[in-house]
Amino acid sequence: MTKQQTITQDAASAVILQIPLEALSISDLNPRKWVSEAHIESLADSIERFGLIHNLAGLMDADGNVGIVAGGCRLRAIQRIAERSENHPFLTVPVKLASNAAEAEDWASAENAAREDMTPADEIRAFGRMKARNATVPEIALAFAVTEARVYQRLALAGLPDPVMNALAAGEISLGTAKAFTLSDDEAMTLNLLDQVKGQAVSEAAIKNALHPDAIKASDRRAKFVGVEAYEAEGGTVTRDLFSDDVFLASPALLDRLFADALESARIDLVETQGWAWAEARTEAWLNYYDLDQMKLERVYPIEGELTEAEAEEYDELADLANGGVLDEEGQARLADLQAILDGEYSEDQKAHAGCILLVNASGKVEVTAGLVRPEDKKAAIEAGVLKAPTSTKSDTPKSLYSQKLTADMQAIRLAAIQAAILAKPELVLDLLGFGLSEASGSFESIFGIRMDRPNNVPSVEDGFEAEPRLEHGVDASQYWQQGTRVENLCDAFATYRDGTKKSRNATITETIARTLPYQAGGPDFFALIETEAGADIRKQWTPTAENFFSRVSAPYLIELMCEFLECEAQDERVTGFAKLKKSEKAEKMEKLVSDATTQKLMGLSPDQKAKIDKWVPDCT
Repeated sequence: MTKQQTITQDAASAVILQIPLEALSISDLNPRKWVSEAHIESLADSIERFGLIHNLAGLMDADGNVGIVAGGCRLRAIQRIAERSENHPFLTVPVKLASNAAEAEDWASAENAAREDMTPADEIRAFGRMKARNATVPEIALAFAVTEARVYQRLALAGLPDPVMNALAAGEISLGTAKAFTLSDDEAMTLNLLDQVKGQAVSEAAIKNALHPDAIKASDRRAKFVGVEAYEAEGGTVTRDLFSDDVFLASPALLDRLFADALESARIDLVETQGWAWAEARTEAWLNYYDLDQMKLERVYPIEGELTEAEAEEYDELADLANGGVLDEEGQARLADLQAILDGEYSEDQKAHAGCILLVNASGKVEVTAGLVRPEDKKAAIEAGVLKAPTSTKSDTPKSLYSQKLTADMQAIRLAAIQAAILAKPELVLDLLGFGLSEASGSFESIFGIRMDRPNNVPSVEDGFEAEPRLEHGVDASQYWQQGTRVENLCDAFATYRDGTKKSRNATITETIARTLPYQAGGPDFFALIETEAGADIRKQWTPTAENFFSRVSAPYLIELMCEFLECEAQDERVTGFAKLKKSEKAEKMEKLVSDATTQKLMGLSPDQKAKIDKWVPDCT
């Protein structure tokens, strides 16, 4: 007789007793140490609705208490039910009792090894059978202890042809491939394609494309401009993806016709309603301004409007609110109206001599480039006073004796001579480099042709982060025009700079060059070498806090991290108490564990554990 047969025979002959709930606990022999809260909640709902179908199994100690070795999740769910209501039906729970610890351990191992989750195909068919018996989605979710979202996802696949379901059950296609087949209304095409992809690593996108090779997504600019409803009203067919928001339009020719008609309608409106002399519709998504140059078009601009004193004051107030991100919809509409007044509008005379080019952009919106004057209309536009006559481009400056190319060559020769000369003057080079890198030369001078990038080295959440002051000098390129400085007399400024010490000069060069080091410079290995050579330590600049780290990761991760910090199992009472806290409370607790000496003492941290926490950094750097 095999060991498994012996376990089965012993279990069948074991006694089942009704044990008080308060006498039950999870045994150390139970192999499942951690279970998600969501699973326990779902299982509790199911047991509350349908009752306890399978008894628990455990080992009784000398005091009459029973440690559960098989059915730990069911026990946790029953305890959760008891927490919800005092009037629960589980004052006692049926438990099959092992005769000794060895037998109990065998039961625990056997149940854990035999546990096998339902396959997707099994779930789809099981959920489908319950749905066919008029069960509701919440009832199905309770019966199987799963979320309603999971039931909806599986039921969406219940209508697939049997050969597709059989292939999924046999592992010949993936669940993603099965989902892609829900886009097909043609069973013959589905089965033909199924035969081709069985056992093949084919992407969902490839399946969808094969089922609808000519289909156009509703996110296409043409579909957005026309509108899916208008397309369907003209007899166009669509297919909707049951597992995403994707909608596919199956009649490209119809969509192209509707797109052209709608674009032509917009063009006619510009001429007949808005009064432009002409309008040209383009089918591309962007305007090539090189084409405008080739067409030799001139441009007239709207006549700017003026705000009254009261309107100007109102505009400033609304703009301040908008910049602060606190302007409501009504305020935004009013601000847009005032901005329109400032932007101005074209006069009737301008429109009579100019036209527009319109197109539909990538967002499906009409873009109009207006105020364009064609070459044949320029004379009339100038006579009407809407376009200025071209001014003479002739210059009174005498023609240079040297060609542009010759001048450039001589300048290159002079530069080469200077560069060759300073090779023998390294101190001058360092002085010039330090001067160009410092604020002494202003923000707009670099002296040498060295571009000093400033890679981002500040996290979006600055709590717990200590920036190195020496890396903060200088102005970011994106802020030059707002904050940059310019030195009027570089010669005097350089003389003053050279009066400083070489130590100061070298510090400027070091700080500025260090600030340009990009993340992963030279690749991961070389970047790691730089880090090691420099003796870099992330924890010198950063301390993990609730705000900057712990609140930004999942609750299960925090529980695992707590176990890592305390060097204990999940059943440790410090961890089980921590697991019951809300997510925000867990994050605050972790912050205190890292930086608060009192909390570290209360949690029983050893000196080695404290040292380990002081050096810890997440593995996402």
